[in-house]
Formats: sequence, structure tokens, C-alpha cells
Amino acid sequence: MRKILPSRRENMTTDTGLTMDGLTPILFGHASFQYLNAGCEIGLFQLLQYKPNVTEDVIRQELGLEKRAVDVLLLGTTSLQLTVREDGRYRNAAVLNKLFEDGQWDRFVNVVAFEAHIVYTGQIDFVESLRKNTNVGLRQVRGVGRDLYHRFEENPAMERIFYRYMRSWSELSNPLLLKQADFSGVSSLLDVGGGDAVNAIALAQAHPHLKITILEIPATGPIARKRVEDSGLSGRITVEECDFFSDPFPAGADCVLFAHQLVIWEPEENVELLRRAHKVLPDGGKTIIFSSMSNDEGDGPLMAALDSAYFAALPAQGGMIYAWRQYEEWLREAGFSADRLQRVAGESWTPHGLIVATK
Repeated sequence: MRKILPSRRENMTTDTGLTMDGLTPILFGHASFQYLNAGCEIGLFQLLQYKPNVTEDVIRQELGLEKRAVDVLLLGTTSLQLTVREDGRYRNAAVLNKLFEDGQWDRFVNVVAFEAHIVYTGQIDFVESLRKNTNVGLRQVRGVGRDLYHRFEENPAMERIFYRYMRSWSELSNPLLLKQADFSGVSSLLDVGGGDAVNAIALAQAHPHLKITILEIPATGPIARKRVEDSGLSGRITVEECDFFSDPFPAGADCVLFAHQLVIWEPEENVELLRRAHKVLPDGGKTIIFSSMSNDEGDGPLMAALDSAYFAALPAQGGMIYAWRQYEEWLREAGFSADRLQRVAGESWTPHGLIVATK
């Protein structure tokens, strides 16, 4: 007897539950984001936070826009449920109100600006980046540096947006690092690729016994040093400029931190960095990986998938939001024991996690 197989149409309608209504915001995802960005940059959401339940005429006058422009903006933000219209008056969605109430709005806006002015720049070459398995989108950024970070000196406006974003992204996710990572037995910490010192400053303030050394490229070193000086922590935080792929890690640390760092590089490069950490640590020393994580099954979370498009297209030759298991495999390859690895998952809307490896 011939086996009857389900039709192709049946497979298409039962596999994921995605409908055309759900497919529309994916198809026009670029436009969806533009409404979010416009609402932030033009000041619509800020206006509705401090003057909720106002008419379109009031919005037009306050924002200084022509009627057609306001019609377009409000059609988009309301259709996307960023704003709510009742009885001809507009207010912010509850999720936006909560960002204001929790004091997170400015940080959120910095993330939006990063997506608008940096991520979009490289994602025009996302398909070609996948085909060539390298960051083709870097060609959209002026300069000759080997990666995005080495081109910031020639793009100061982009550099300012990037570091505002990284500081905000770190501040949004740092509660996990500050609350869940145990630094009680750590005296000297090495912060590899510590950016503008946002994590080092937060850790030094939370743990007065810690001394921290930030490793950064020469272009970023002065930015980090200035932030440390402004924080009054120059006696406990130092900045060393180097190429941490070719220069040896300084000795003496009993903890090495990779915060939002290993997402940038290819697997082989990450193994090399972890080997360097293992080499300089004493027995009992720790390596901490703090980053966005994707599921071991490769099915999410959604933010990890969407963020990976940026890492594939723009900053460096490799990178993505890697899975927990990949970090653990690299740690074992670098010399850390499998039975001395610990996962700590976060609970915020950002997909952050910690992996702690003890030598």
C-alpha cells in the first residue's frame, strides 16, 4: 500500500504558525524600525511622556512638523502599537512608559541610535557578508583600519554614538554581572577589551578591594583613561594599550573578564584569547565571559538572532551571538576543565548570561 504523505501546503500551514499578518512586520522590518527611530529622534515619545493624551494638532505644534509628516509618523507608531490613540488623543504604549519610569529611557534611545547610525550602515551588505563569510559591510565605513574599532578615529561622530551605546548596553545588563559574579576571592582583574571602562568602573565601585587593568587598542585607550580619571578611580583602575591578539596578557591577575568581547571574533580567535587568559591565571583563578547568549538548540532568543546580523556584516571578520555550548567547548579547548564551568542566565529582556571557568 502506498504511504500517503502530507501535502506541501499542509506542511506550510502547520510548521510554525506564522501568518501573513506576522510576516508583514518582517517584510517591512526596516520601515518598522524607522518609525521607532523617528519617534525617538524627533521627540514624539518624550512629548507623550510629559504631555500624554494630546491631539494631533498639539503634537504637530510641539514637534514643529507639517500635517502630512505628523500623519505619517502617527500612522506608523500607532499601527506598530508604540503609541495608542483613543478619542482622537495619543499616548505612549505602556512598555515605553515603563522605560521612562524605570529611568532607562536615555539608555534605550542610545541603543536605538546605535542601530540607526551604525548597524544599518553595514547591514546593507548582510547577504554578501553571508556569501563570503566575512564582514563585507565594513566597506561602508570610511577608513583603512582592519575592523570597525580601528576606523573610529576617522569617524568621530560614529565613535561617539558607539560608546554611548556600549555604555548604555552595559548599564542595562550590568546588574547580572554585579549580582551574580563572585569577586570576593578576586584581588586583581584583567578586563580584556574594556571599552570606555563602563564595566571596570561599575565593578570597582561595587567591590572596593578590586584592582582592575583594562586592555584596549590605542585608539580607545585615551577614552577609557579619561572616564577612569573622571570617576576618581585612577588609583585602582589602569589602562594598558595593546593588541591583545599579539601582545602577551600582563601577569598578576587572578580573574580575566571578557565582557561583550567574544561576540566580535571568530571561534579560533576566541580560543586563542581564552588560552591567553588560562596561561596568565594562577590555579584557582577565574575567567568570566559576560555576553548575550543564544540557545544551544539554535532557535533563539529572537534578540540574539537579530543582533547576530550586525556581527556578521560589520565590526570584524567573524562574530555572532554564540551559544552557551560553544563558549564551553572553547574553554575546554583552551585548557579549562569541563567540571569547573558554571552557567548563570539572566532574567532581563536582554539575552545576557555569564560563564565562569575556574583554572
